[in-house]
Amino acid sequence: MQAVQVFFRPFISAPSAARILSLALCLLLPLTASAADGPAVAGIPIEFILFGCTLLGVALFHHHTLAVGLTGLVAVSTYKLIFTGFPDPGVSGLLTHFAHEWVILANLFCLLMGFALLARHFEESHVPIILPNYLPDDWKGGFMALVMVFVLSSFLDNIAAALIGGAMAHQLFQGRVHIGYLAAIVAASNAGGSGSVVGDTTTTMMWIDGVSPLDVITAYSGAFVALFVVGIPAAIVQQRYSPILKDALPGAHVDWPRLSIVAIILFAAMGTNIYVNALHADISNSFPFIGVAVWVAIVATVWLRRPDWKIMPETAMGSVFLLSLVSIASMMPVEKLPLASWETAMGLGFVSAVFDNIPLTALALKQGGYDWGVLAYCVGFGGSMIWFGSSAGVALSNMYPEARSVTRWLKEGWFVVVGYVLGFAVMMLTMGWHPHAPHKVAPAAKGMIESVAPEYNP
Repeated sequence: MQAVQVFFRPFISAPSAARILSLALCLLLPLTASAADGPAVAGIPIEFILFGCTLLGVALFHHHTLAVGLTGLVAVSTYKLIFTGFPDPGVSGLLTHFAHEWVILANLFCLLMGFALLARHFEESHVPIILPNYLPDDWKGGFMALVMVFVLSSFLDNIAAALIGGAMAHQLFQGRVHIGYLAAIVAASNAGGSGSVVGDTTTTMMWIDGVSPLDVITAYSGAFVALFVVGIPAAIVQQRYSPILKDALPGAHVDWPRLSIVAIILFAAMGTNIYVNALHADISNSFPFIGVAVWVAIVATVWLRRPDWKIMPETAMGSVFLLSLVSIASMMPVEKLPLASWETAMGLGFVSAVFDNIPLTALALKQGGYDWGVLAYCVGFGGSMIWFGSSAGVALSNMYPEARSVTRWLKEGWFVVVGYVLGFAVMMLTMGWHPHAPHKVAPAAKGMIESVAPEYNP
């Protein structure tokens, strides 16, 4: 009963301003100008406007994000039912839509909840406590911790890497972690996963769709630059805010059973990801294999050490909030986005800071004509610019609720935006733009594309 009260508290305690936002979302429904392919205002589909209002509400009322997110989901769903509809008519169309999306949503929910327990296991293993014995005593220690997050994310899910980074930071800086450093942890986790087909959901989607891992790995040409541009100033700011511990606490020792649990959970996630997507890609979208594997590992290791179940209600609130944004994003008319170009790819990075990168990646795969390494960097790292722009940011904000402020994230983590732009510039100068032809088209259609745009040759 107490968990239920905690979950619904944002709705009960939401300020009058949040209720005004909810009313505004509903009032926007009839204020539309008819368009050939659906109502729009100044040529902008109403779905995007409603989503924008939701994101504005998240920015303004960051203490009530769950209430705002679910309000936006209800508003967009109602609008779609009344005005534009789904491929199938009526409520059945809405149900069909979520039947198609349920695997992504279930996987994400299981990973967010499971990796929160993993991060707590890692923190209580006391590994972060003994790290000061092996890290430099100045800002370079904070930077090396970010490098560790980057490396972890290259072969683990970026959510897990971010949460492990958050657990390390909590111990290394005695619980006082600067918002800018939290932004850097998210940036490092997203950068590390951008060039690996097992490091991020978007790159895994590319792999499943037939994109070669060698075409994605070029994202590291920008990601490495971004890591240094973001990591060095973030570490310096953190060192001034709360210096890193110089020595481990006396008597600290590793809790090996807990560390073993962390390894088992990570192995279950990574092994399932590789096995399903490499050997059984035809069924990978039919069931949340990775998320379920994580929870099987959690339950199977309960006898070793009891998980910290008390963090689940708060984690569930943050997870449901993210799922509400992902659900809204899945209903956006993404086919109205511009065609592939390096300018579009760079723009998608900024869009991914407020718009879930999963449907953006799905659209890009349908369009073709992208340089997949450039796109992987943009949609992967771009979400780091705002705290709810990536699942890693949302997961870390569950651990550090003070991070749920767009203003503070942008102001104190300004170097993330700079890192994105400079990383993109270096990637263009060193690797260039090498778009690939649509890799799932008939031979005749491919020949037509190559005759019109020869530069699209793979």
